[in-house]
Amino acid sequence: MKADPQVQRRLLDLQAIDTNLAQLAHRRRSLPERAELESLARELSSLEDERVRAQVAVDDLDRDIARLEKDVEQVRARKEKDQNRLAAGTGPARELEALQHELVSLNRRQGDLEDAELELMEQRETAQGVLDGVEQRLAETRDKRAATEQRRDQAMAEIAKEEEFKRGARQPLAADLPSDLVNLYDKIREDTGLGAALLSAGRCGGCRLELSGADLARIRKTAPDDVVRCEDCRRIMVRTNESGL
Repeated sequence: MKADPQVQRRLLDLQAIDTNLAQLAHRRRSLPERAELESLARELSSLEDERVRAQVAVDDLDRDIARLEKDVEQVRARKEKDQNRLAAGTGPARELEALQHELVSLNRRQGDLEDAELELMEQRETAQGVLDGVEQRLAETRDKRAATEQRRDQAMAEIAKEEEFKRGARQPLAADLPSDLVNLYDKIREDTGLGAALLSAGRCGGCRLELSGADLARIRKTAPDDVVRCEDCRRIMVRTNESGL
């Protein structure tokens, strides 16, 4: 393949733009906000599990407290009924005596239930504190995620703007070059990431390897408009006055 030496040198300008575009794509993939958001997602998932466990603990205590309260109300109702019967003084003496014993038992039962309820209420207060703490951490982490998403979106917008500018510069440059040369360049670039490189001081700028004496002799025999490629990396080697050939 042949191409005017000046045209070949413009491949380096095209490669510079493509290198910038590749760097921008890498920058997008490796934004620190991406890794931070992944970490925050794991943290939020863990906190949500913790919140569910804390909520279940509170709900269980609420249910137990409600059950004890119901038992206490039943004991109070039974006591009130017995006390009314005693106050009325009707019925056999043995029955009234039995009511007195039952009231003693009911008072003891009520005391036990109220003590148990008080203990559960103290546990419930502690459990609610744990739940409140988890929910506070969840809120703070969500706020942190929102701020990180905003930074990510801003960085992505800046990258997109730069890419648009670079592609706008690439399009007329590529269109002004011979299509067969651009097609060869693009194919090599897609395979290796670098389509064209400067040949300088007997070294390929693509693979950074020093050319052998035979390779240099072969290149010296080519015409200035011949498109030469590196025998090692197959990239187009662009010759300039500094190439020393």
